[in-house]
Amino acid sequence: MYEETQSENELMSIRLEKLQTLRKKQVGPFGQRFERTHHAMAIKERFAQLEGTEVLIAGRIMGIRGHGKATFLDLQDFSGRLQVYLKLDVVGEEQYGLFRETSDIGDIIGVRGKVFQTKRGEISIAAEEWRMLAKALRPLPEKWHGLKDVELRYRQRYVDLVVNPDVRETFVMRSKIIAAMRRFLDERGFLEVETPAMSAIAGGAAARPFITHHNALDMDLYLRIATELYLKRLIVGGFEKVYEIGRIFRNEGISTRHNPEFTMLELYQAYADYEDMMTLTEEMVAAIAEQVLGKTVITYQGREVDLAPPWPRVSMLSALQEYTGVDFTAWESDEQARQEARRLGLQVPDTATKAMVLEELVEEFVEPRLTGPVFLIDHPTEISPLAKKKDDNPDLAYRFEPFIACREIGNAFSELNDPIDQRERFEKQLQEREKGNEEAHAMDEDYLRALEYGMPPTGGLGIGVDRLVMLLTDQASIRDVILFPLLRPRR
Repeated sequence: MYEETQSENELMSIRLEKLQTLRKKQVGPFGQRFERTHHAMAIKERFAQLEGTEVLIAGRIMGIRGHGKATFLDLQDFSGRLQVYLKLDVVGEEQYGLFRETSDIGDIIGVRGKVFQTKRGEISIAAEEWRMLAKALRPLPEKWHGLKDVELRYRQRYVDLVVNPDVRETFVMRSKIIAAMRRFLDERGFLEVETPAMSAIAGGAAARPFITHHNALDMDLYLRIATELYLKRLIVGGFEKVYEIGRIFRNEGISTRHNPEFTMLELYQAYADYEDMMTLTEEMVAAIAEQVLGKTVITYQGREVDLAPPWPRVSMLSALQEYTGVDFTAWESDEQARQEARRLGLQVPDTATKAMVLEELVEEFVEPRLTGPVFLIDHPTEISPLAKKKDDNPDLAYRFEPFIACREIGNAFSELNDPIDQRERFEKQLQEREKGNEEAHAMDEDYLRALEYGMPPTGGLGIGVDRLVMLLTDQASIRDVILFPLLRPRR
């Protein structure tokens, strides 16, 4: 209660005085290595075997309850919390007095003592010795969960992790999800690789890149917006199953679903197509959920979702017609498409083509209804410049997007391996760039050269790792699954 009535500056001054007290008593406030024998939860779980045994534990003090010649404190390590019982006649007057005089909530200490159980049934450590390992000069905040300024949690994630076990568990789950993803792919013969994070051309996606400059070579470079084109070069080179889980950088807006720096899984499989990728996607997502959650039926933001295969396949054009009554095939011109969009209340630029209008309409009227899991398939070729055209309808591509709980979590194709067709698609993208579309694909001559050597029929898949983690941890915002999301600096 004393700390709650003080300003942070006053509290820091008091703690600095305690630090000086430690130094005057020849006690280092920032200690050396401490050899632990157990973690908190392991002691609780193995109490029957450990009762009466001497252990060494270390962690952060999260609570202090003083009772004259005895003090109880809650010690928190990564595994959880454990009660420590500090008694004057056990640790000695000097050590007990030093603790009472210099210790605060937030300090990191090491403890040697014996495992026992209190009369109330609380598994605890009866301390025989304690050691200061790091004096906390800034007090942990009170009422952290009630903050109106939620961004403060993201700005000071280190505090968020200390005081909020649920946040810590989310990031433990993230690690488990990525490990399960790797395990799934490794067991199926995929090879994990690394491709450049900087290149002279930003390709593989429709996105605006970040630009940097290499001084020694005196050339501009782009942070990658996708790993696609390098991974497909590896397919040309003879690798048949490759994947990369890597950071992607796109110079775009920030929202609950977007962060300029995010993590993407991309994989490519030779002699496969988008049907194979659909099967792989549904099997992989279900397997990850089973491994990390023990089930495939999950709840996301109050909505129950069954991830078990098979997932339905829904045509993009039929979905639009079902939910809006709009027949894409009946549009005779780009202008007619733009008029239709405006009739439905969407503002589209005068340069928008039929395919671009379709994409906007689907995002507005279809995606919010794709509770899923579901595959939205067969997008227009015009907005799929790296995907193979459908044999029975060249205006559409062998492409799909998986949706779960109305959120798109990926993108996949039967990859375009015709270098002549690919060049023509790139040239059309250049025309879009000339019209002012900064997200249109650049011409990549080296990638075209690779295709000219021959790339086998290939299926490719990209999954947004952050969005998958959001889904499996029931988080509404991407900021809650990225340890340090990008935020505007405070002035």
